[in-house]
Parts: sequence; structure tokens; C-alpha cells
Amino acid sequence: MTSSKNCAFARSPSAPRAGQSCSGRHTATTRPPQKEFPLRRSSLQTSAIGALVAAASLLVVALPTTTAGASPSSAAAPGQPAPSPRAGALPAQLTPAQQKGLLARAGADRAATERAIGLGSKERLVPRSVLRDADGTVHTRYERTFNGIPVLGGDLVVHTTASGTVKSVTRATQARIAVPSTTPVRSAASATRSSLARAKGFGIAKTAPAGAPRAVVWAATGRPVLAWETVINGIQDDGAPSELHVITHGTTGAELHRYDGVRKGSGHSQHSGPVTVGSSRFGSFFNLTDTERGSHRTLDLNGKWGWDAVGTVLTDTDDVWGDGTAANRQTDGVDAAYGAQVTWDYFAEKHNRYGLRNDGDGGTSRIHYGTDYRSAFWQDSCFCVTHGDGGTAPHTSLDVTAHEWAHGLTAQTAKLYYFGEAGGLAEASSDIFATAVEFHADNDHDPGDYIIKEKVDTTGWPWMVRNMDRPSKTAMHTDYWHPRIDSGRRDWYTAGPANHWFYLLSEGSGAKTVNGVQYDSPTHDGLPVARIGRAAAERIWYRALTVYMTSTTNYAGARTATLAAAADLYGAGSTVHQRVTDAWGAVNVGQRSGNPTPRPPGPEFENITDHPLTGTPAQAASSITVSGVPGNAPNILTIDTNLMLANSASLELIAPDGTVYPIAGAYGGIEGPNLYQGTVAVDASAEVANGVWKLRATQGPYEGAAGYIDSWKLYF
Repeated sequence: MTSSKNCAFARSPSAPRAGQSCSGRHTATTRPPQKEFPLRRSSLQTSAIGALVAAASLLVVALPTTTAGASPSSAAAPGQPAPSPRAGALPAQLTPAQQKGLLARAGADRAATERAIGLGSKERLVPRSVLRDADGTVHTRYERTFNGIPVLGGDLVVHTTASGTVKSVTRATQARIAVPSTTPVRSAASATRSSLARAKGFGIAKTAPAGAPRAVVWAATGRPVLAWETVINGIQDDGAPSELHVITHGTTGAELHRYDGVRKGSGHSQHSGPVTVGSSRFGSFFNLTDTERGSHRTLDLNGKWGWDAVGTVLTDTDDVWGDGTAANRQTDGVDAAYGAQVTWDYFAEKHNRYGLRNDGDGGTSRIHYGTDYRSAFWQDSCFCVTHGDGGTAPHTSLDVTAHEWAHGLTAQTAKLYYFGEAGGLAEASSDIFATAVEFHADNDHDPGDYIIKEKVDTTGWPWMVRNMDRPSKTAMHTDYWHPRIDSGRRDWYTAGPANHWFYLLSEGSGAKTVNGVQYDSPTHDGLPVARIGRAAAERIWYRALTVYMTSTTNYAGARTATLAAAADLYGAGSTVHQRVTDAWGAVNVGQRSGNPTPRPPGPEFENITDHPLTGTPAQAASSITVSGVPGNAPNILTIDTNLMLANSASLELIAPDGTVYPIAGAYGGIEGPNLYQGTVAVDASAEVANGVWKLRATQGPYEGAAGYIDSWKLYF
């Protein structure tokens, strides 16, 4: 089987555009293929300013109050087709050349746009991406500069009519961008030294500056200030590469924010069975380059690791790839290539998006990272997804692969920063699209479900599995939003309410079976949520992410963005619009459409006595006696924890009747490894509130008795 000339992109995996011939999609199965099936993140993506989330809300100026041509639509009942969206609000199909032309036009017209939206004389817009709706409405994302230096958290989206008139502006911040000087008081060398020290303090090895720091205006929270942005390369504690961005105050040197640029969370595949994959022939060899999908390449790193690891394209003599077992090194390549392929197909077929940047570039997959690395990650710097092959089931399953690629989509659109609630929304967005891709693939060996990472080896890390119908099934996730949800700064935890919202909107609350999997999704207020169908929920989230969310969007902003998207697609006040509102109310983000009276906050109880860990294994328990609270505990029982530990531990809340509620798994922490200061929540609604509650900390079996419970608090 040979291939002919390359395709920049194809509308579907089996149908090249007229007049074009694309390379073949070949199989390694010993039987005919069943059918043609049309990205995690590091623990250092945290912020020192989570308390200022209120300033990071999605801010919308003059959002349109009409939805031209839209009419109220009915939502999907079980077994019925999804509601039809307004055709004019759907993404237009653009070729890479058209996408490039729109971006060039935005650059040429930026001075007029700056005047139209009222920017200051020293502010300039830098166009980053453009989307166009079928009715001609254009949504242009801009970064901003002040007196020539970048403004972080100053991004905005300008929405214009087909004729070019500005309709509205979505801003990451409403703060006036102005600083008295663009020359930091502290030197670039001091910013490098402090950033290197911070990186080493977080356990990053082999640290080295990626280059000189750059002066920036930090505007993501509160009043804009002049700052340095320094990038430190290195190796994280789990073996993943690190590209740590540290933002430090230009005068005081204080850390304002930090995040890691590495976003962790035909052949026989190990996870998806016999599949077809795109390959190309060069002379007597085939290589795993998919010219139907932006020349996506699959590279073998051959056990190399680190931020500068390089690999070689997988090649084969007979175009038969892998054998379905880990013993064959090509098998992981089949899984990775297949996952990238069906992710491309999903966005092309469902959202008219060809590549993460919508420019026809398929990016790169890399396999065999390190020798026992049990995860996968996305890197903007190489526009690639990297997979480890540790454990019995490597992290190349379809949902893991799609999750990582979706990180790339977020980086190219809303660019959600990893601080406050925005980082949790970025993780949830990847989970949402991972689920969408898995259902879209319709693969009999890996049927679509609302569970993430169920097919890979999570031995020792059970919290890595995420259940969207009830995220609290594992200790590192929460079902509902609460006011201090970001205090622990674990993005998987913060992602829980958005994952739960997507499930409720797609399938509804209560017990049900989908694709043979049983679910039973609760709601914060005990009221039911009716489904609109997964297709409509996907469409709403995609539009919200790509059109209305910005780098600083929090949960309140996500609610605003999805309601705006639902109004565009299905009509303001439509059944779909109301159910989007109700699903957010069901996870405690705003009120339902009927505005029910919210439950008032209850009393607080605290124990501030130190309790050291003793014994083997080392353990400590601290008690709080609750009295005067009628009835049962709430389904959002929030717990402040403050532990001083030298080693990793597991935390548990023990109810008066002895029921144990896991809080954080060993080696998981709350803020990060060995860090147990933060706020978490459990659903304790089955427990009588009054009685003796205990917080128990247990060190791992090989850890020493170093540390103590400093204090903890219960909020009823």
C-alpha cells in the first residue's frame, strides 16, 4: 500500500477534498478492520494569589441581549435527538489560508479596534486567534501590550458583526492598564536567582534559566503591577520535564504567580483494539506520519527524558504497526497516533476546527518517555503530547490522549491561567473533551463513558481516576463549588464541579445506565436536573471556551460564558438555556432558573491543639465535638486542614458513627506533595451533624513519624 501527495487537512478521515489525494490509513490487524474511526498537568501549576479570585471573573461588556434568528428550543429527552442549534451561531468551516487571512486582517485593523473599544494611548492589541460564525460574526482574541511590554491577564475577545461593527468585548480584567514605569527596580539577574531558588524549593532538579527574564505587566488579579517573568527549565519530581514560569514583583521581588508550561494529566493498539492509523511511505519504509491530519507525527523517545528530550519518527517495513502488547514498542505508538487521529476528527467534524490552532497543523505525539514514567503531558513549546510507558497499562488510552490534546486547544483559545479557579476549569475542559472524543470514536474496545483514566495503570494513585457523575468517588475531587475551592490549589480537585456540571447537563441527575456503565449523579440542592444531551452540552462548552472565556475565568465566569453560548445557540430563555442554569445551580454555582432560596451558612467548629504523629505507622487524630446543629451534616461539609508534615500522609474525616471519608491519598497532598494546608469538602449529608468528628492523619508505611496536626476546622 502506498500513499500519494500530502493533504494539509481533510474534512473527514475517509473523504479527502475534491481534487486531492491523501496518504493511506493502514491496518495491522489479521482480520479486516472493524470500522474507520473518523491531552494532565504538573503539580506545580499553582498560584500564591488564590484569594484574589474574585478579580479574575469573566467580565463581559455589552453582551448582546438578542440572538438573531434564535428561537426557544426543546431539550433532549432520553433516546431523542439533541436539540438543533441556531445554524448561524455554529463555527464556520475555514481553511488554514482563510484562518491566516482573518488573523492578518485583525492585525491590519487593530488601530481602529483599539479606538473602538477605548484602549489607552500606550496600549496595543496583538491578535492571537480568530473564529468566525456561519452568519459572519467574528470573534478575535487579542493579547495586550503596555508601552511595548506584554500584559499578562490583559487578554480580551472582540466580537464584531459581519460588517465589522463591534458588538461586545469580553475582557480578562476590567482594571485600567497603567504602571508608572516600564523599568523594574529589581534587576533581571535578581529575578533569575529568586526563580531558580523557588524552582529548587519545589523539588525541580537540573534547573537552568530558559533565557533572560522579560519585563511584563501582571494584570491577572487586582491592580496591574510591573513584574518579571522568568522561565526555569528542569525535571519535576515524577520525571516529567518542567518549564516553570515565575512572575515576580518588579519592585519587591515577591512572587505573584507561578505555573508550569508542561501540562500533565493501522495497528494493534493496547487500549483500543484493532484500529486504522495514518502513515506515509518514503522509499522502502513507512513512517507514522498522518498527512490527512496536518502531518501529525509519532516519535519514539527511546527512554530519553527531560525538557530537551528528542526522538525519531516511528518507521516500519510492512506498514503493520504493533501487536496489541506492551512488549512490542510500536504498540504505544499505535495508541498515541490513534488518539491524536480521533481527536483531530472530533474537532473537525463537530466544530469545523482543523488542528488545535485551526491552521491545519497536526502537532506531534511522543512515546516511551523515560523508563517507568506513568503519565502523559502537553507542552506548548513543542506543540506535542508526550506519553510515558510505565506500569502494566501505559498512559496512551484514548481519554488520556484526548485530554492532553485538549490542553493544547485551551492554550490556543481561552489560555486559562493555572491559578485560582481557572486552572481547575482548564483541567475540566480537557476532561470534557476527552469524554466527547471517546464517545465520538465509537470504539467497541473502549466505549464512551464519563470516567477518565479507567484503562491505564494508576497503581498507588487511585485519585487519578476521575468520575464525572460524582467526582468525590475519589478523594482528590469535589462534587460542588464552595467559596474556598481553590485554597488547596490542586487543579484536579477544583475541576470537579465543572466535570459534574457537564455530566448533569448531558445525562441528567439520578440513577441511569449509559453504554453499560451505571451512574447515580447527585445534586447540591437535592433537586433533579433534566438532560439536554451530550452533543448540545459539548457544543455549548466549546463555544464558551473559544468565544467567551479568557485567561482569568473562574466558576462564576464559566457560568456566564456557557449561558451566553447557550443563548447564542438555542435562544435566551429557551429550555436548553434554563437547563444550563439549573445544572450550574446543581453544583452550587449560582442559583437555578427558579431562584430557590439558598441554604444559609451554618456554624463553625475548630480544634487548634497540636497532635503529633506517633507509632508505626505514624498516626494522629484530632477531635471536634459538634453540638446545636439540627439534622444532618450538609452535602458540602468544608474542612480547613493545617498539618505540618515532613513526609506524605493520608487524611481522613471520621464521622460520629465511625464512617470514614478520605480527604487526600498518600503522596497526593492537598496543595502539593507533603503539603496539607487548604480547604476541601465532602458530602456528609448521610451523617447526623451533632457528635464527635475526627481528623486522622496516617504516614505512609515507609515514612517516619515527623509532623503533627496543627489545627483544623469544620464549616456546617
